[in-house]
Amino acid sequence: MPPLPPTQALARAGALLAGHGFRETARNERGDSLYYARGDGPERLRLSNHARTPKQRRLHPEVMTSLVIRAPKTEAQVAAMVEAALRDFAAGLARSRQEPA
Repeated sequence: MPPLPPTQALARAGALLAGHGFRETARNERGDSLYYARGDGPERLRLSNHARTPKQRRLHPEVMTSLVIRAPKTEAQVAAMVEAALRDFAAGLARSRQEPA
């Protein structure tokens, strides 16, 4: 199977995240960054075609991790990226629960 173009790979990643209990909660004005949540907490997983800037990281600490797809990816590559993002999300949750409020 040929690699998926970035827009299709992002859509596939979103579908895989949904399979893990995530739901889309927001998207930016351009529609190239989507934010997913699992449960009622403020924590988010960001799915996008570009990385966040340091300012975005500072202003939005609720984003535990970003999954960025800029180039064509195979289904297996997308699945591996989603699994890595899920691990990063879980690690971010664990860190946020250890930090004093």
